[in-house]
Amino acid sequence: MATENKLQFWRRNAKGPGRFLKDTPKTNAVNIKSKKPSTFHEFARSTNDAWDIDDEEDEDFFPSSHPSSLPTQSHSKPQTPRLKVSKHSPHTEPQSPPQSQPQPIDWQEPISTEPCQDQLRIDDEPTNGRVVKSNSDAHLNTSTVRNTLQKQQSLPVRPIIPLVARISDQNASGAPPMTVREKTRLDKFRQLLASPNTDLDELRKHSWSGIPREVRPITWRLLSGYLPANMERRVLVLQRKREEYFGFIEQYYHSRTDEHHRDTYRQIHIDIPRTNPLIPLFQQPLVQEVFERILFIWAIRHPASGYVQGINDLVTPFFVVFLSEFVEEDVENFEMAALPLDTQRNIEADSFWCMSKLLDGIQDNYTFAQPGIQKKVKALEELISRIDEDIHLHFQKCEVEYLQFAFRWMNNLLMRELPLRCTIRLWDTYQAESEGFSHFHLYVCAAFLIKWRKEILSMSDFQGLLMLLQNLPTIHWGNEEVGLLLAEAYRLKYMFADAPRHYKR
Repeated sequence: MATENKLQFWRRNAKGPGRFLKDTPKTNAVNIKSKKPSTFHEFARSTNDAWDIDDEEDEDFFPSSHPSSLPTQSHSKPQTPRLKVSKHSPHTEPQSPPQSQPQPIDWQEPISTEPCQDQLRIDDEPTNGRVVKSNSDAHLNTSTVRNTLQKQQSLPVRPIIPLVARISDQNASGAPPMTVREKTRLDKFRQLLASPNTDLDELRKHSWSGIPREVRPITWRLLSGYLPANMERRVLVLQRKREEYFGFIEQYYHSRTDEHHRDTYRQIHIDIPRTNPLIPLFQQPLVQEVFERILFIWAIRHPASGYVQGINDLVTPFFVVFLSEFVEEDVENFEMAALPLDTQRNIEADSFWCMSKLLDGIQDNYTFAQPGIQKKVKALEELISRIDEDIHLHFQKCEVEYLQFAFRWMNNLLMRELPLRCTIRLWDTYQAESEGFSHFHLYVCAAFLIKWRKEILSMSDFQGLLMLLQNLPTIHWGNEEVGLLLAEAYRLKYMFADAPRHYKR
């Protein structure tokens, strides 16, 4: 019965997470407010989750010949970039991007796997940033508008930070995008990367505190083990690995409609539109097709785990970082079809291999019963009981179990709790750390929980506490906040990682 109640919590069809059912009679509103849920099962029966909306609307989603029958593209107007040729071709005139709509990749064409030499850049035109109100806003009465304005005026003024654009240069204080110190660090990175044999230990040392945007793609390829340290071998390795990936596409992708793989492909097809739904880039059919191929091929090649919900999130940081190599600004609104076909394919192949390298270290998180996550959540509970007993006892008093909120932290590597720009900065350090994704992430989660100590202890009821933990206010976070979080995580690791009994009571 308990299992059935938990499943109902995640699969109710509501318009937003954590809202009361719409069919609740208004006359009972007072009773609901006065009698707060005291257990997780009562909370589950009165709340909903938005990630499973429209699960039953995908009966006819299998394509007949092309994988193009995907959800409708976002209606937000994409930026029209002007593509530039990189500095080593100064005499070439800038080319206009293609005006055609995004088309599915024809895998019967010969596949070029030569590394792209020209980096495409864009200069965005100024856009109209006005918010268009819906028709229903016209019916708001004067008092409602007045109350809304008063609430907005009472909020602290914070700089608006794009979700993706200028990932490495943005922070919550609105600091200048490039300081003298950052330029010096960039020069040091370029010096390391230009050596015939890159010193990976030195590269990790400098990457721990963040990687400059300009060199992040090549640095991530090196730190993940996708590229060799020897510069002369890199071109051949890239060519071979990209050819190998497209070979998997030709060999396995047609089997997505077979009865044996139908359920796997169906779940991937359902989950992809939910991946970063607020970012227009990931709602483009062309991008969603890329994600479908990456996830399906990975699932086919890893039958021990197969595809598990949450793996779809782990593709996005690699995809955005490798895309940023060719897009200077406004990544979140970039039209993927504006890139040459070879560039699109290279981004897709590199994202696949780097994601595979990451998952190789945490695959027990996604095998049957997900034992890796179970162990990490238990370790987090024991760690918090040691470093902040007040929070631990408060959870026990409110009957909140760590698995109810920390499972997602481990399954999605905090990607649902942090903006994408913060996740990318976090992964700079994870890739610089030894066992960053599998071991250091535990201490980051502990530091992240303690960060909200005041807010947690101020909540005295089960429902309010769980809603806080599942909707932590990090939308304005930037590099400064992530840097402080990582510093605290490193302190906790330094104090407890070498203490053999710190997980035990």
